[in-house]
Amino acid sequence: MAKITREIHINAPVEKVFEYHSNPMNQPEYWPSMLEVKDLEEQPGGGRNYKWIYKMAGIRLEGSTETTEFVENERIATKSSGGVESRFVYAYKPEGDGTRLTMELEYVVPVPVLGKLAEAFILKTNEREADTVLGNLKDRLEV
Repeated sequence: MAKITREIHINAPVEKVFEYHSNPMNQPEYWPSMLEVKDLEEQPGGGRNYKWIYKMAGIRLEGSTETTEFVENERIATKSSGGVESRFVYAYKPEGDGTRLTMELEYVVPVPVLGKLAEAFILKTNEREADTVLGNLKDRLEV
């Protein structure tokens, strides 16, 4: 299982960062490879389950995400299945006048779909995309 951990300081209050980032419908705005989010279902304890269409190495993948942990303004954990098996954990912490957002990702490269030769390329591309996602969030929320 591949792992990526990234963090960023966003000059916006935790409440603003959490409110925007916790809504999966916003993902296509800041996540370059997320083509579509649909069939959103609110969970009683907070969080949302949804389906998605994602493009990895030019291959269109479809799957679903389930929120496994939701602590408002503090933490979200999700589990995805389908096109890409993954687990995300996001932590939101006040830092000065802003927010420290930490992202931890574990995922399995869909080797049967993309091929063993593409695996190393995908790992590097996904690391760059994690940086882009957080940078795009920062740009959107600091306006």
